[in-house]
Amino acid sequence: MVAAAVLSVMGMGIFNHGHSSKSPSPAYANLPLRRPARTERKMDLKASDRFNINSQLEHLQAKYVGTGHADLSRFEWAVNIQRDSYASYIGHYPILAYFAVAENESIGRERYNFMQKMLLPCGLPPERDED
Repeated sequence: MVAAAVLSVMGMGIFNHGHSSKSPSPAYANLPLRRPARTERKMDLKASDRFNINSQLEHLQAKYVGTGHADLSRFEWAVNIQRDSYASYIGHYPILAYFAVAENESIGRERYNFMQKMLLPCGLPPERDED
């Protein structure tokens, strides 16, 4: 009984992985087989589109501290990344519990350690050259 069902399924073309003996229909014959690559696609950006994109970026940078700006130093960027990571570890209990188990500490101690690391996550800032 099972063998007959398998043979009937195989005869229907399910196991031939899309390769049928029939030729494709004329409606689908001229369609491209793949999407054009990103470099092949045309993007027509107008001046108003560029202005809109830049104004949106400036708005995000003004609203959120971690999005950076043109004068952001490498140290400030690293501090933002580290603080965001520690805040995420503290805010997500399963990750905090994972760190506690991995370091054989209590969850409260790990939370405290992460909050202490948020003060100076990358050490003291480098001295700036005033030009």
